[in-house]
Amino acid sequence: MASQSTLRPSLSRDASLDRKDKRLPAESGLQVDLEKTPTTTSVKREPSTRTVHPETDLDRGIVGWDGQDDPANPMNFAPSRKWTLLGLVSAVTFISPLASSIFSPALEDLALDMRITNETLLSFTVSIYLLGYTFGPMLLAPLSEIYGRRIVLSCANWFFVVWQIGCALAPNLASLIIFRLLAGVGGSGCITLGAGVIADLFPVQQRGLATALWSLGPLMGPVVGPIAGGFVGESIGWRWVFWLLLIAGGALSIAIECFNKETYAPVLLRWKTAKLSKELGRSDLRSVYEAEGQTESPGQVLKLGLKRPIVLLCKSPIVLFVSTYIALLYGLLYLFFTTIPTTFGDQYGFSPGLSGLSYLGIGIPEFIGLAIIGLTSDKILLRLATRNGGKFEPEMRLPAMVFWSCWIPISFFWYGWAAEKKAHWIVPILGMAPFGLGLMGAWMPIQIYIIDCYPR
Repeated sequence: MASQSTLRPSLSRDASLDRKDKRLPAESGLQVDLEKTPTTTSVKREPSTRTVHPETDLDRGIVGWDGQDDPANPMNFAPSRKWTLLGLVSAVTFISPLASSIFSPALEDLALDMRITNETLLSFTVSIYLLGYTFGPMLLAPLSEIYGRRIVLSCANWFFVVWQIGCALAPNLASLIIFRLLAGVGGSGCITLGAGVIADLFPVQQRGLATALWSLGPLMGPVVGPIAGGFVGESIGWRWVFWLLLIAGGALSIAIECFNKETYAPVLLRWKTAKLSKELGRSDLRSVYEAEGQTESPGQVLKLGLKRPIVLLCKSPIVLFVSTYIALLYGLLYLFFTTIPTTFGDQYGFSPGLSGLSYLGIGIPEFIGLAIIGLTSDKILLRLATRNGGKFEPEMRLPAMVFWSCWIPISFFWYGWAAEKKAHWIVPILGMAPFGLGLMGAWMPIQIYIIDCYPR
C-alpha cells in the first residue's frame, strides 16, 4: 500500500497545497487527529485507535477543543444527532439528483406544448442541469470554508427551490434551459458539502455505512426521478413536475433551517476563538487550524478554493483518474436515461408512466449494491488495516472497485443487443442490472476514498 500513497499529494509544498491551506494543526505541537489528515501512511497504530482531537492551550494562545470529549466537537455528537444531521443532508441529496432526470419522460409533452422538433434541444433541457453541478461546487466549496457548511447549504437549497418556479412558468425553451442551469447550480450544494459533513461527523472506520446512506441520493435519485416524472407528466402535465420539486425541496429546506447544525471544525473553532478573544481581552489567540502570524481574508480563501480542484487534478494522478472515471460513469448513467424513453416508448409501446418504471432495472440493483457495499466496506477496511500492521491507507477502499467495475461493460452489451434484436421487454430491463451493481460498486469506494484522503 505504501507505494500507492505516492499517487496522492504529500504534505510538501510542491506535491499539492501548502501546509497553511491544509490547515493542519501539526505546527502547534498539539495532538493531531491522525484520521483527519490527508494521509497516515507512516503512523503505526491499530485500526481501532481512538481519534485524537487538538485541544486548547491558552498559555500558547491556541484555541482548540476543551478536551477529547468536548460535546461541541461534531465528532463527539450523540449518534442520534449525527444520523439526524446526515439524514437531512442525504434527503436533500436525493431530491437534487432526482431533479436532474425527473423531467426526461415528459419531453414529448414539452415538445407538443412548445412545438419543438429538434430532439437535441429537448435532451439539452435534461442535461443542462448537470452543467450547473460543474460550476456550483467551484464557488460553494470555498464559501463553506469561510462561512461554514450550514449557511452555504441552506442558501444553495433555497436557490435550487426558487428556480423551480421559473421552470414551471417558463414561457419558452430558452428560458427553461436557463432556469434548469441555475437550479443545477443550487442543487450542487448538497453534492458538494455532503462528503464533508460525513468527514466532520464520523471517524474513518464508520464512514462506509454513512457514505452508503448519503450515496442513495446521487445514484437512486436519478433513477426514481423518471418514475415519478413519467406519471406526473402523463396525468397533470409537464409543468407540474417542477411544482412537485418546489414542494418537496421547500419542505426539506425548511427542515434544514430548523434542525441542521454547523459541523465544520475550523469554522467552529474560528467562532470560538473570536468569542474567547472578546471575553478574555486577548488579541493573540488563534485557532489551532490557523498558521501562526498568518490570517487569510475571505478573498484569499475564495481564491484558494477556486484553485484547489485544479491543483489536485494536475498534481495528484489518482484524483485525476478517479474523477475521470466517475465522470464517465455518470455520463453512462445519463446515456441510459436519454435512451430508455425512446427504447421502451417507440419500440415496445410503453406509455410515459410505464417507461419511467423501466428505470427500476437500474434502481433495484443499485439498492442491492448499496446494501452490499455499505455493510462490507468498513469490515474489509479493518481487515486490510490489520494485515498492514495496523496502518490505514485510503487505497484500502479501492480493491472492491476493480471487481464491480467489470460488470459495467457486460450491461451495455446485454442492453444494446436486446434492444437491437427487439427481444422481450424484460430482457433489456434485466440487461441494465449489471450496470446498477457496477455503478454502486465503483462509486462508493471512490467517494469514501476521496473523503478519507481529503476530509477538509
